[in-house]
Amino acid sequence: MISVVVVDDSAFMRKAISTMLEKDPEIRVVATGRDGEEGLELVRKFNPDVVTLDIEMPRMDGLTALRHIMMEMPRPVLMVSSLTTEGAEATLKALDLGAVDFIPKQLSKVSLDIIKIEQDLLLKVKTMAKRKVHPLGRPRPMPTLERPGEAGHGLTAKYEGPLVRPQGRLIRDVVAIGVSTGGPPAVQRILSALPEDFPAGILIAQHMPAAFTGPFAKRLDGVCKIHVKEAETGDQLRPGHAFVAPGGKHVIVDPKASRIDLVVTGDPKEALYKPSANVLIGSVGEHLGRRALGVVLTGMGNDGMEGIRLLKQKGGRALAQSDATCVVYGMPKAIVDAGLADEIVDVGDMAAAILGNLYK
Repeated sequence: MISVVVVDDSAFMRKAISTMLEKDPEIRVVATGRDGEEGLELVRKFNPDVVTLDIEMPRMDGLTALRHIMMEMPRPVLMVSSLTTEGAEATLKALDLGAVDFIPKQLSKVSLDIIKIEQDLLLKVKTMAKRKVHPLGRPRPMPTLERPGEAGHGLTAKYEGPLVRPQGRLIRDVVAIGVSTGGPPAVQRILSALPEDFPAGILIAQHMPAAFTGPFAKRLDGVCKIHVKEAETGDQLRPGHAFVAPGGKHVIVDPKASRIDLVVTGDPKEALYKPSANVLIGSVGEHLGRRALGVVLTGMGNDGMEGIRLLKQKGGRALAQSDATCVVYGMPKAIVDAGLADEIVDVGDMAAAILGNLYK
């Protein structure tokens, strides 16, 4: 049985979240709290497997409560966020502080969206409950094997020492990244380690609402040596620049004779995720083939697997984040189990792995 403490200053939200959670026989809401202070006392008292935490609350807000939880009694925390620019910035801060993921707060009207939110909530809580976190809010580290590894697939790669440009010839100049749950801190860690003269362009499909991807790109741009922005139709992919696919849309590439243009599109409309890692990586693989490196990071489900399959068929190369350093080992596991990963890499080594795989 998964125990959950729900903390929110809205009686409606406390009731709505509790009702949705307890529809699953494997989940039990052991207590609800009205603000951060009360929430902390309940977490200390009931020692729940998962906490859902509102951001804006009286007496003690959610970010302050989250800091205390991660310092004193670290465990998976799911933030309840408003889908606004301000809500996005606060939620991204919460993810930096150790929260695993978030759900939208807009539950005030009956619609198909509510059903989807309920399904996401149940899946996220059940998935998060299986992972242990340490005081910095990241998965507990596990030993990494030297390449070639002995961990089933023999692909685990260890990169040691400072990040330096490899000797050799540049053979790949495009990196396509697919990522979901637990992604923002992972992406920030990787991109912030890259040098200003990084020799490839980067495209990122991070599962996020439309209000979040702009602030996410802006946040990355502020902490990285490379340039980062939310993608727009007409942007040109170039070395040392990264583009985040906008929420609710997909990004595909449109190569010209001397440049690579980006196109933001709503198609395919039937895609489960928007942005979709499959759409992004598949487009890069289809049009750029051997010039491309696909990277699949932490996340639920298997988005990215078919895109990586196409990329590999066209001569590209693929990296998967290791189980030990994923918040959720779903998307990377899918490409590893399908035999599509060329290397399995800890998130702390991923920047070096990306740089190293651009050269021959």
